[in-house]
Amino acid sequence: MARTSQSLFTSALMLPAAADAVRKLDPRQLVRNPVMFTTAVVAALLTLLLLVGHDGLGTGFKLQLVIWLWLTVLFGTFAEALAEGRGKAQAASLRATKAELSAKRLRASGGLEPVPASALRLGDVVLVETGDLIPSDGEVIEGVASVNEAAITGESAPVIREAGGDRSAVTAGTRVLSDQIKVRVTVNPGQGFLDRMIALVEGAERQKTPNEIALTLLLVGLTIIFLIAVATVPGFAAYAGGSIPVAILAALLITLIPTTIAALLSAIGIAGMDRLVRFNVLAKSGRAVEAAGDVDVLLLDKTGTITIGDRQASLFRPVDGTLEAELAEAALLASLADETPEGRSIVALARQQHLVQTTVLPAGSEIIPFTAQTRISGVRAGGVLIQKGAVDSILRAHPGLGQTAAATELRRITDEIARAGGTPLAVARDGRLLGAIFLKDVVKAGIRERFGALRQMGIRTVMITGDNPLTAAAIAAEAGVDDFLAQATPEDKLALIRDEQRGGRLVAMCGDGTNDAPALAQADVGVAMNTGTQAAREAGNMVDLDSDPTKLIEIVGLGKQLLMTRGALTTFSVANDVAKYFAIIPAMFVALYPGLAVLNVMRLATPESAILSAIIFNALIIPLLVPLALRGVAYRPMGAGPLLARNLAVYGLGGLIAPFVGIKLIDLAVTGLGLA
Repeated sequence: MARTSQSLFTSALMLPAAADAVRKLDPRQLVRNPVMFTTAVVAALLTLLLLVGHDGLGTGFKLQLVIWLWLTVLFGTFAEALAEGRGKAQAASLRATKAELSAKRLRASGGLEPVPASALRLGDVVLVETGDLIPSDGEVIEGVASVNEAAITGESAPVIREAGGDRSAVTAGTRVLSDQIKVRVTVNPGQGFLDRMIALVEGAERQKTPNEIALTLLLVGLTIIFLIAVATVPGFAAYAGGSIPVAILAALLITLIPTTIAALLSAIGIAGMDRLVRFNVLAKSGRAVEAAGDVDVLLLDKTGTITIGDRQASLFRPVDGTLEAELAEAALLASLADETPEGRSIVALARQQHLVQTTVLPAGSEIIPFTAQTRISGVRAGGVLIQKGAVDSILRAHPGLGQTAAATELRRITDEIARAGGTPLAVARDGRLLGAIFLKDVVKAGIRERFGALRQMGIRTVMITGDNPLTAAAIAAEAGVDDFLAQATPEDKLALIRDEQRGGRLVAMCGDGTNDAPALAQADVGVAMNTGTQAAREAGNMVDLDSDPTKLIEIVGLGKQLLMTRGALTTFSVANDVAKYFAIIPAMFVALYPGLAVLNVMRLATPESAILSAIIFNALIIPLLVPLALRGVAYRPMGAGPLLARNLAVYGLGGLIAPFVGIKLIDLAVTGLGLA
């Protein structure tokens, strides 16, 4: 369940962000953003010149430059503070769930001792009963219970946690609603899932991603180039027989360097992770979010992701000599004690199609439970043995049965079921084959269209299943995936991911079991289900709090939205800077080089009004772009070529036009008000 989006412009966010923006003026924090640090140094220099300098410029003009330069820095720190503030608001609600908890720790000598949760250590075992809050992250080692995880996931429906399966992991702060469980603590104090989540959504531990680092280095390089360029301007002025005041040169430097994208870069990254959190996905690093946007191959488990998860009985296929009603009655008797969705669907189909009225097993019946070793279940009633299970298992249970004509026909029937995308279950009475039940995997509605959208993004989809190749091929064709891996083992998954990565492709996959952990760790984007084992949650670089495997598709879209937003605003910023050069440089130097008058297409009034207008525009464009940076650019599936063309048309052209319009309007206002 996605969390409700919070408005950007509320007093609850704006006021703390304004205070944080001022605190971020600390040089030790500013130096992490070299471009904004340079802007702050220039602002400080002009502040000093305002107090002691005598360079022929009016005090009022210099005061305006100082104010707008400091506002430029403040707007940059405010963008980052506002992005962090949204995470801090979420972290506050999470912290409320992490109030001091108490625990019932099991002593080594036996018995229980009450202790605060902060006293628990890795390996401790605690008892959690109905109504208790789970005191620490851990794994259920005994029992089964219904747990309310609304404090973590926002989903009110309780979930089942039990020992020994892939749904054994529990999280501190969630509440047991029924029964009791014993939990082994898997973390030390302060290192739990909730602690990490709080730190991540606050942005306190967010590290710059490789793309951010590369872009920062580019911005630093451009700043150095323009610093050198501005340093040569006095020489050209002297050659022309004039001079340019230091304040004008300093302001010119700020209009040339890429302040717009530098001010928004950190906010874009923080907001990208924040959007995932609001979608109930916790990314352990910004690198994972970026990787999601660059994914080439998507591995999806069949059951629960592509299909609805519960196979449904759809047809009875008897062998020759057996009536369909006879097969249906035997299948119903073998399934009356089977509480699985498959078992219930067999009972329902027998009653609907053949009006079998039996509702209870005869007295004294012996139920044969399903086991992973036999792969057979059934019942012994009134001296009659009825079995259902995998075809090969039924044949192995009755030596010699495999060479009969009925077995040959059964194999033909099961091959047809498999080619149709179903799973066959054989049914036998006292060692005589009756036929097969067609269990159908129901493909989720709309999944084929979603895979088509992924294909438009350039992403190849691969279905992973334990089914035989015939069944896998049929379901893959119905769902519209590009490829499939049948009868997949953990080793097969790992080998597939490594093969794709050796080919230079980025791979994403989801999983929830301990057997998925190696593949989750190897994948570039490994999404672990929150209901999964501790090993799976530790191995993945994202955790889906809703445990919805299909969400992997949305995660890719959110990753692409982050990259799109950064690319769009970078395009706008570069185009914006190029336009500023052509807008203000001719106006500034026309007095020294009259030939530049032909390039002064904007007809800016004076050199002073040109530089002041550019500085004001430079400052104002940052807060105007903050909502776009935090909300993200809308992403629509399309190829790289059309995407680049759209980006250039909207943000490139917009970045070129905006300075010409904005600076001209500001110049008219500045000159009209007599400010320059």
